[in-house]
Amino acid sequence: MECGIVLLAAGASSRMGRSKQLLMYQGRTLLEHAISSAKKSKAKGIVLVVGANEEAISQAVNSPGITIVKNETWEQGMSTSIIAGLQRLLTEQPTLESVIFMACDQPFVTADLLNKLIDNYERIQKPIVASSYGNSAGIPALFDKTIFASLMTLTGDKGAKKIINQHPGLVHTIEFPLGNNDIDTLSDYEQLLKQTTGE
Repeated sequence: MECGIVLLAAGASSRMGRSKQLLMYQGRTLLEHAISSAKKSKAKGIVLVVGANEEAISQAVNSPGITIVKNETWEQGMSTSIIAGLQRLLTEQPTLESVIFMACDQPFVTADLLNKLIDNYERIQKPIVASSYGNSAGIPALFDKTIFASLMTLTGDKGAKKIINQHPGLVHTIEFPLGNNDIDTLSDYEQLLKQTTGE
């Protein structure tokens, strides 16, 4: 089963005021945490989509085997990054059967979680396997190739969650309670550091 990963890192982090992908957590940037989890998973082929802060983020990637794609239209919303990443994966892996979308701002995503998405997809055979947290389903989420066409029609700031919500009967979820810990603001980041140090 050929599964690739699209790591979304094109946003401007406007609520943070600086590039959240490059924030330090446990001795590494959030970007490095995400790349490490992706590389340790069963997935083959990782595409990193950059846009805002493209130069700084690209220079911070010190990891072979990562394809960096610049999304020239990142300001038009997350949908453009999803499409850019999926298109590049399909160019490099024409026989791709599924794709996982993940972001850099969920510091508790692990290779084990990504492998659970893949394992549940293979076992239950639902075309969408999403992470469940905060009474909703979202990323990291895996999509079968039968959903690729729908992903390609996304517009604006609508992300993978729109597809998940549109097709509840096609979705299997796995519990990921720590998925609610996404880093959008300075307050979120400060809270993450406090949790880590036990303050």
